[in-house]
Amino acid sequence: MDFSTPLSDLTERIRAAAASKTPLRIRGGGSKDFYGNLNPGELLDTRPLSGILSYEPSELVVTAMAGTPLAELEAALAAQGQYLPFEPPHFGEAGQSTVGGMVAAGLSGPARATAGCVRDHVLGVKMINGRAETLQFGGQVIKNVAGYDVSRVMVGALGSLGVLVEISLKVMPLPTAEATLVWQVSQAEALAQLHRWGGQPLPINASCWVKDTTDGNKELLFVRLRGAAAAVEAACGKMLADMPASAQGSRMDQAQAVPDWQLCRDLKLPFFTQPANADAVLWRLSVAQTAPVLDLPYDMFIEWQGAQRWLWAPLSAAAQIRVAAAQAGGHASVFIANNADGTCRNDVFDRFTPLQSPLDRIHRQLKNEFDPAGIFNPGRLYQGL
Repeated sequence: MDFSTPLSDLTERIRAAAASKTPLRIRGGGSKDFYGNLNPGELLDTRPLSGILSYEPSELVVTAMAGTPLAELEAALAAQGQYLPFEPPHFGEAGQSTVGGMVAAGLSGPARATAGCVRDHVLGVKMINGRAETLQFGGQVIKNVAGYDVSRVMVGALGSLGVLVEISLKVMPLPTAEATLVWQVSQAEALAQLHRWGGQPLPINASCWVKDTTDGNKELLFVRLRGAAAAVEAACGKMLADMPASAQGSRMDQAQAVPDWQLCRDLKLPFFTQPANADAVLWRLSVAQTAPVLDLPYDMFIEWQGAQRWLWAPLSAAAQIRVAAAQAGGHASVFIANNADGTCRNDVFDRFTPLQSPLDRIHRQLKNEFDPAGIFNPGRLYQGL
């Protein structure tokens, strides 16, 4: 497959934009247009750069072009009994998410706390910087970096440092067994139990706690186990016995559990439906995994054994929410805004918690080094960057 023409066209477009200092809005399928601050630049579509370049199932390594549909990559892996263990979310319409968007956004699904994040599985990238130079970092083996690991810096940068062209990823074999357990417990009880289980050799792969408004406001803890069949079965028995009978623990039918975890991954469970309050935005809190219940007057959806917490609240609560997140060892960001076009009603509001020194200085130095003309997704990650 010949990618030289779309790559050349992309490079020339970037060279011209740098010369005229024309802002560019880097975009794949557009499934994450809502994520991050507003970016009014000219569209730079990466979808012409599509296709799986190499795949070695025996080496657990795949290399794909940035515009490759994520569903296409996952289908190729599944055919070989393999998958992306960090479970990247699929937003938008079917087939809309791309591999480049997955890396640029750096978002992971329910298994992130145990399987690792996107960054942990990126082995190398090819990219175009703001000088229209094609650069390659990392490679196709795990131990391939000496010095600063630029390939992983691109993860979560939201296209602010350059245009991804190719990405090499570490993949894993599909688990041989899986089970989901559910209990009716309070948020405090759920967090305490998850922290206790975290110190035990259990094949816990994912968890979530929620107050189920569709089922009488029951407070439910779901835990997914993955691994060898014997280990999963033994863990099911032990964990069900660990909890009091009042928690009403049970094992879910896999026919129901599997699609429910996919809905959790894609933020399509009832909790993530926009509430009637037009001022509410969806906040994403990243905190220490062992953080207790936060002192906030909002219902929460809790994942990653306590490390990721979601809530709906107005922008006016930003200071309260961000202070609570900081006290819990983390930060808070606006994930989904309250306008249909994905904007906040306050256009100058920073979606992400502003960086403090020296992190702010490091970010600006990286931006200046990779994109000296400031043309790539200006302001999308942080105001002024």
